Amino acid sequence: MGTTVFTNGTILASYRADAAEHTAVAIEDGRVTAVGPTALALRPAADEVVDLEGGVLAPAFADGHAHPLQGGLEKLGPQVRSCESVEEIVACVREWADAHPEQEWIYGGSYDATLAPDGMFDARWLDAAVPDRPVVLRAWDYHTVWVNSEALRRAGIDARTPEPALGRIPRRPDGTPLGILQEPGAVDLLLPFEPGRTHEERVEALRLATADYAELGIAWVQDAWVETAEVEAYLEASARGLLSTRMNLALRADPVRWRDQVPEFVESRRRVEEVQDPLLTAGTVKVFVDGVIENHTAAMLEDYVDTPGDRGLPNWDARELAAAAVTFDKLGFQLHLHAIGDAATRTALDVFEEVERANGPRDRRPVIAHVQVVDPSDLPRFGRLGVIANFEPLWAQLDPMMLDLTLPRLGPERERLQYPIRTLHQTAGVSFGSDWPVSSADWRPGVATAVTRQTDDRVPVDGWIPAERIPLTDALEAYSSGVAHQAFARTSRGELRPGSAPDLVWLDTDPRQVDPHDLRSVRVLGTWVAGVRRASAPLHHSIQRGSTT
Repeated sequence: MGTTVFTNGTILASYRADAAEHTAVAIEDGRVTAVGPTALALRPAADEVVDLEGGVLAPAFADGHAHPLQGGLEKLGPQVRSCESVEEIVACVREWADAHPEQEWIYGGSYDATLAPDGMFDARWLDAAVPDRPVVLRAWDYHTVWVNSEALRRAGIDARTPEPALGRIPRRPDGTPLGILQEPGAVDLLLPFEPGRTHEERVEALRLATADYAELGIAWVQDAWVETAEVEAYLEASARGLLSTRMNLALRADPVRWRDQVPEFVESRRRVEEVQDPLLTAGTVKVFVDGVIENHTAAMLEDYVDTPGDRGLPNWDARELAAAAVTFDKLGFQLHLHAIGDAATRTALDVFEEVERANGPRDRRPVIAHVQVVDPSDLPRFGRLGVIANFEPLWAQLDPMMLDLTLPRLGPERERLQYPIRTLHQTAGVSFGSDWPVSSADWRPGVATAVTRQTDDRVPVDGWIPAERIPLTDALEAYSSGVAHQAFARTSRGELRPGSAPDLVWLDTDPRQVDPHDLRSVRVLGTWVAGVRRASAPLHHSIQRGSTT
């Protein structure tokens, strides 16, 4: 890679308000060797000189929780995410199916669950588009699928099908399935009958997804849901040089067969380590402790206000979850637990206490992802246990999902307990993520929401639950060094300083100086990952030794 000198701009050591600033930086084989005048002195002998054109070079951003494989796969099917009505979705699926007669099963996502009353979608609506081939669409929360009647028929799901232990099948009054399947216990009823995505589709999806991330200035992604059968696609993408960002794989532990998965996970990690690709690791185990509030599957301490007697659907027996966590932690895996409801968050914290008791203290950096509703008595436990609270900050606003599906289920008392970002930022480790493709992979609107707790229309005026707003610099840090800490890389990649090896992003302006609502206007002009330029905006070029301009 040689030596690259960046000049004619502002070099930020971090996004802190008091971060050191320099006029130039020299990078050799991905590592910072000099800053300021010392770096400028290296320019004549440099292999490459990058003119920042008055812009800003800073540590690249990172995504602490996302699903890039699913996001990439969405690009290969009907594009239903932007549809604004059920009729538009049906028309989109019909058009795509007509254009792809060779596809026996039609997969797509992520449809807007607020487009049907209470999120209940009917199989017969999709039958109008495609009656003779199975259609499987993921809701944008990825905890629900909407299928047509042919998919139900092939999977043998009918009025006689019992309710699965770890899922739900909403039904019509006569007992026949309506057309949506909630949570893995129900969704997985399709698995024995569907072909799933091909290996080549998965490889292409990873190429597309990581290229998108690089264009956003994001250099590291926690892939928070990987099945062992999918690891082969990551290895293939690595071998072909198709990855544009660093990827850490979180292998999903199944509540029924986790004991059988132990050797599979160890072997998957070994195979990933064997390729020695700096862009690929597999050091994490993912657990879905519960579901989501919108379909009443998040585990709550008290009843949902709109369905008395219902407290959600825990995905694990608490003792089994603790046993699994102790086992995987003892093998050196980092634990990454999805917890939406306050009961699920308490269970996750209890599990981490048991892990520490059983395996002893060490720097394990366990993660609770989403942290939507937390009982106030549990908030101090995050700091005591060294738990990283991974928030998807874009969700902390009064958008249609919140207004139409979340608040009617929680009620006003629990509304104020949602997304305690500031509280946990003051007492524990916080990282930010996108949960893409559930929501946008772009860090800019997420940062803006963390700062304002407002919609794009600046509603409400003072922000929603304004006490949990955080300063702009803290939000930028949560999307960069906060995630680097989660990735055990804060000292090596979380800051730009001599001796560190940060991934880099080139921005046209300093995001710390921008009105949060205007962050979308900040342009990403280039991204460097592991010392290699992975993305660049048009018309922005570097000068390489021996080249002409």
